[in-house]
Amino acid sequence: MDKKRSFGVRFAEVFIRLHARLPLSYHYALGRFVASLVRDVARYRRDVVMTNLSRSFPSLDYHELEAVGERFYAHFGEMVAEAVWFGGCRGEKGRQKLIRTNICEIVNADEFNDFYNRSSSVMLLNSHAGNWELMGGIAQYDRTGLRQWGDKEVVVLYRELASKFWDQVIADARCAPVCDLDYQGYVEGNSILRYAVNHRHEKKLYVFNTDQFPYWRVQRYSVDDFMHQPTLAMGGGAALACKMGMSVAYIRWEQTRRGHYDLHFVPICEDASASTPETILNQYYRHLEEDIQAQPWNYLWTHKRWRKLP
Repeated sequence: MDKKRSFGVRFAEVFIRLHARLPLSYHYALGRFVASLVRDVARYRRDVVMTNLSRSFPSLDYHELEAVGERFYAHFGEMVAEAVWFGGCRGEKGRQKLIRTNICEIVNADEFNDFYNRSSSVMLLNSHAGNWELMGGIAQYDRTGLRQWGDKEVVVLYRELASKFWDQVIADARCAPVCDLDYQGYVEGNSILRYAVNHRHEKKLYVFNTDQFPYWRVQRYSVDDFMHQPTLAMGGGAALACKMGMSVAYIRWEQTRRGHYDLHFVPICEDASASTPETILNQYYRHLEEDIQAQPWNYLWTHKRWRKLP
């Protein structure tokens, strides 16, 4: 987090930080307005959303699919609101605000402590369920206070944006709660293997979004079936875990109400070197499918997840 910032980037960051300090209720109100614009005026990817939903839920009729789509766009507005508000959670006061607001809560912290202690490092396979933009505050989400890992152990993977301006602005917001801690765990995907090798003797907690359509330069894996469709998977996190002998767990996001997510860390394996990326990915997608079936609106349906079927 030590990249030099231009005047434009710094100006945008200050503006966003000041706006982010407004109450979360204000951001939710603005999020409802944004959702209506995105859904009804811009009609942002409505065809993609309905195509994804119809293929993923073949038993639902058109009106039921439309209802899921409407609730998804409402949730989309909430995610934007939470991400902007999260960018204002800075320093010790910001970390206390995250704890006080309780927007996320790790519900099996004790169980995960045992899993973490038995591991050399842990690969947490994340998804686009819930609100992945809040992962920069993950160390603050243990309400028990018993966690045996902290901010410096967390490594969050990201993909660099084409626009360097927005890449720096968004990075600043995503890491807001830890910016004052000289946080060095925000790592670009192309550098993650080098980072893991250089820190192989340190116990780390890697957070890796796994459900994107594979980038053209990365190895692609075929998943047996995901939401009734053959699926190509991006297996970077699983492959790295196998190469380095990490433990692997899945992050389950359950939205219990607006403004609160329960996070459950679901173990997949304790030594990935004894498994394969394909086996790990199939287990990951089984968990993700269960969560989508339970809360179908709580997933990012606007991305073109199935652009090319295997």
